[in-house]
Amino acid sequence: MPRACLLCGAAAGNRHLCGACLADLPWHSQPQCPHCATPTPAGQVCGACLKHPPAFDRSFAALAYAFPLDRLMPLHAQRIRERGFNHATEIARETARRLRLPLDVASCRRIRDTPPQMGLKHAARQRNVRGAFTCSDGVRGLHIALIDDVMTTGTSFDELAATLKRAGAREVSCWAAARTLPPP
Repeated sequence: MPRACLLCGAAAGNRHLCGACLADLPWHSQPQCPHCATPTPAGQVCGACLKHPPAFDRSFAALAYAFPLDRLMPLHAQRIRERGFNHATEIARETARRLRLPLDVASCRRIRDTPPQMGLKHAARQRNVRGAFTCSDGVRGLHIALIDDVMTTGTSFDELAATLKRAGAREVSCWAAARTLPPP
């Protein structure tokens, strides 16, 4: 039995979205900075990453963030209780299944219940997530892919990547479904 498109309800075959809605998504059409996925000419490293290299090694975002898209980082237990689920875990679960990769949701935890990042400037975001994560030494020597729905400034990814590297991770990649675009 064919699925209904999650966005418009039309027949979607065995996919979650119909062809029309899939085509309407704001796909990244420009090359991206290999570190933070900000659009750059010819995929060069952007000025921000040259000035302040992030702790993670690379990132990728398929979509350009645009409303009505809404905001995989570990959530604090209180936030999971409020929502009833962790959206980033659901994205990671499907990604791991499709790519036949192991999924580990236990090696890293958010140990501080930080306020939402939405609306905060870059420096405030950095202060907000500083020391928010802990990771076990079970990540030693591994290449870790962090998954989240939207990368805005990359500060949450950066803090978690730095925590992973202190725990011995060899390499950290960041995968986001969407990346906010810099103002025109």
